Amino acid sequence: MIRIPGIIFGAFLAASGHAGAAEPTTATAAQADAVLQARALVAAFQHELAGKLNAGLAAGGPVHAIETCRVEAPAIAARMSRESGWEVKRVGTRTRNSATGTPDAWERKQLEDFGPRLARVEPVAMLNRFEEIEQPAGTLQRYAQAIPTAAMCLTCHGAVEAQSPELRAALRLAYPDDQATGYREGELRGAFSLMRQKP
Repeated sequence: MIRIPGIIFGAFLAASGHAGAAEPTTATAAQADAVLQARALVAAFQHELAGKLNAGLAAGGPVHAIETCRVEAPAIAARMSRESGWEVKRVGTRTRNSATGTPDAWERKQLEDFGPRLARVEPVAMLNRFEEIEQPAGTLQRYAQAIPTAAMCLTCHGAVEAQSPELRAALRLAYPDDQATGYREGELRGAFSLMRQKP
C-alpha cells in the first residue's frame, strides 16, 4: 500500500479536521509515480530559476533580475512542458504577468486552501495537491505545490514604497498590469501548477 502524506487523490474526497483539506488516501502505483514526476519537475524548476535569478542579481542587481525572470521563467516552463508531457507553469495569488500567471478555477481553489494553512505555519512540504479529474476526453491529472514568499522575493514583490524609483520604472515597463507587490516574507505567493492527460 502506498500512502503519501499531504497529497490528495481523487476529486471527491471527504474533508478532514482542518478546513479546506482532505484526508490522504491510498494511491495506486501509477498515481504515486505521477506525483513523484510532478515533484521532480517542480524541484528542477525551482533550482534552475533560482540559479538564473541569483546570476542576474549578481550581474546587474534587481533591475537586471527582472528581465531575467521575465524571460527565463516562461522559457524554463515551456521547455519542461515539451520534455515532460506535463503542462508546467506558475500561478500567483496576485498576478505579475496576467498572460501566464492567472489561476484557473481549480488553481484558485488550491491557493485558497494553501494560504490559510501556510498562515498557520503548516510545513510547506505538506502544501500540495494531486487530483485525477474525469472528463469526456479522458482523465486529467493535476498537481499544485505552494510557493511561499522568500526573503529574496521581497525586493520585487514586497512593499512598493521600499522599491527604488529605478526598480519601480523597470517593473512598470516589464509588467504594465503588475499586481504582485505588497507581499510579506512567508506569505503565500502562488503555486507551481502541473497538468496532463493521464497516460
